[in-house]
Amino acid sequence: MQTVKIPVSIDPIRAAQSRSSYQGVVPGKQLKRLNELCAGDCSDVTVSLECGVDLQGIVYLKGKAVTELTLTCQRCMTLLTTEVTVDFCFSPCRTPAEIDELPDAYDPIECNEIGEIRLHQLIEDELIIAVPLIPMHEDSKCSQGSKDIVVGEIEPAQEERPNPFAVLEKLKSK
Repeated sequence: MQTVKIPVSIDPIRAAQSRSSYQGVVPGKQLKRLNELCAGDCSDVTVSLECGVDLQGIVYLKGKAVTELTLTCQRCMTLLTTEVTVDFCFSPCRTPAEIDELPDAYDPIECNEIGEIRLHQLIEDELIIAVPLIPMHEDSKCSQGSKDIVVGEIEPAQEERPNPFAVLEKLKSK
């Protein structure tokens, strides 16, 4: 595989027929939505992508994207740097029937009006989904990690109350 710039968009069918492979970088500054989630700028995304046709004749785009994000630890509210890695395998679909027939190994992806897929947007979407929901340092590295946070108090169990339906049980036996 040769190291190249990852194109912004590709024609997946043409790329699969020529068995194209890409290995390169997507500049982090171009991924505006991902940058909005970060406490700082995200680093450049290293991407490897392979296009092809499987034994069933299904066109696929298979790859991996890796980046480093600076997030805010939700426990101690300081900056946290974490690596986010996503593996993906997509197949272009034009109709809902094609989506229903697609094997579980592939995720469907829609092509735009000229039959192309926007790769940068696709990679950004996958990374956004992979961002931790509640980013936190490990307990040993977090200034608040060893402190248990207690909100309110749990009252001890009260004495067992009589069953309100016990009266109905007496009526039933009569």
